[in-house]
Amino acid sequence: MRILLVLPPTDIAIKRVVGTTGPPLGLAYLASMVRDEHDVIIVDSIAEELTFDDVRKRIKKFDPDVVGITATTSMIPDAYKVAEIAKEINENVKVIIGGPHATFLPDRTMEECKSIDFIVRGEGEITFKELIRAIEEGRDFKAIKGLSFRNGKTINNPPRGLIKNVDEIPMPSYDLLPMERYRADGVKFGTIVTSRGCPFNCIFCSSSLQFGKKWRGHSSERVMAELSILRNDYGRKSIEFLDDTFTLVKSRAIEISNKIKKEGLDISWVASSRVDTFSKDMAEAMHRAGAHTIYFGIESGTQKILDFIGKGITPEQSKISVKNAEEAGLHTFGSFIIGFPQESRSDVKKTLKFSRKVGVDFAQFTVATPYPGTRLWNVALKEKLLTTMNWRRFTTLNPILKLKCFTREQISKALELAYVKFYLRPKVLIKDIIQDKGFIIRRAIPQVIKMYAQKLNFNTIPPKEMI
Repeated sequence: MRILLVLPPTDIAIKRVVGTTGPPLGLAYLASMVRDEHDVIIVDSIAEELTFDDVRKRIKKFDPDVVGITATTSMIPDAYKVAEIAKEINENVKVIIGGPHATFLPDRTMEECKSIDFIVRGEGEITFKELIRAIEEGRDFKAIKGLSFRNGKTINNPPRGLIKNVDEIPMPSYDLLPMERYRADGVKFGTIVTSRGCPFNCIFCSSSLQFGKKWRGHSSERVMAELSILRNDYGRKSIEFLDDTFTLVKSRAIEISNKIKKEGLDISWVASSRVDTFSKDMAEAMHRAGAHTIYFGIESGTQKILDFIGKGITPEQSKISVKNAEEAGLHTFGSFIIGFPQESRSDVKKTLKFSRKVGVDFAQFTVATPYPGTRLWNVALKEKLLTTMNWRRFTTLNPILKLKCFTREQISKALELAYVKFYLRPKVLIKDIIQDKGFIIRRAIPQVIKMYAQKLNFNTIPPKEMI
């Protein structure tokens, strides 16, 4: 059969700021599961800057038997549009959708878009392969675990167990992606996922639900093989490890780092860590292997909010890990979230202040967003805190929760203030010019100013406590 896999056209903040986005590895994994038996292509509409008319032309030209679509919550309306286009072109085409949003809201997804025939829930590789085989052979779908399908009403089959040995999953089909499009400031980059699952229980995160709470890592041999493909076959010297927590198993993180160094794999890379799974010797091993930046989920500057969100860390641990990273020569990137239901103005003020005191080189600030499936989603439904069900506003930049101590306008202003006060400090700008060739000045600051200007019509100012 002919199978077309699509990342829909959509507008995302990261592309506006850095000028690019990463490859849809989820689609590349699915392609690898079936390409030996079927003709498969991938359309990355974001990287290729395609319009819906462009996608329509691609579908017409390829004339697929199956269209598979992936989407996060904010882009789900765009996924619906692709599904509708596919059915307009050929009413007999089978339309499949996957991703976290559809996984956690299968009935609503089917109700909102009548053009969708199937939903692949959770970890999708085996479910997708079995579904393709069933479509090809005209078999019943009831035995396929992890599948939702339409049969007069939505049928949700039992969930599928996790893939125990992730080394059995074929490598993603990089060759089906527009690899030349993945560049940041002219530098070609690659992405890799070396593990799945997260044993932690943060209130805002759906990853542990999508890929399970049991951590499963690729062997270091598999990781090195995939890195070699990216470096040698595609010329990717800049690599981003997309694991939720690359450092979860200390011995493995150090082993991979040592192998990168020993094999002389000339790459420059970045990875993510929790502050309580990071150590000085790990930082040193990573830096020797070419790592330049570590991303920490710090989230809040108050223990009260860290406990509320179930982060399981302390502000002091954040300080220690940032210091260990920087002493080893790594840049540090901290993630901070404001706007939780339990958060007071004093809490937000402490988080904004902590972001500047903890010592990170870069910071990302977002607004607490109740994505479907998360504990925050359940809290928002139970306490009737949602102000909208417009999925496009689920971006982590738009306040969509009713808060006790803030209006939506005030928390938006606090978000803007966080960026301004962090990045417009003289020492940050000087370091940016000297070490990073003015990336912040050229890219980030203009976008913050643009965002701020667009929201001036709120006619509000941040609460005085925030300043």
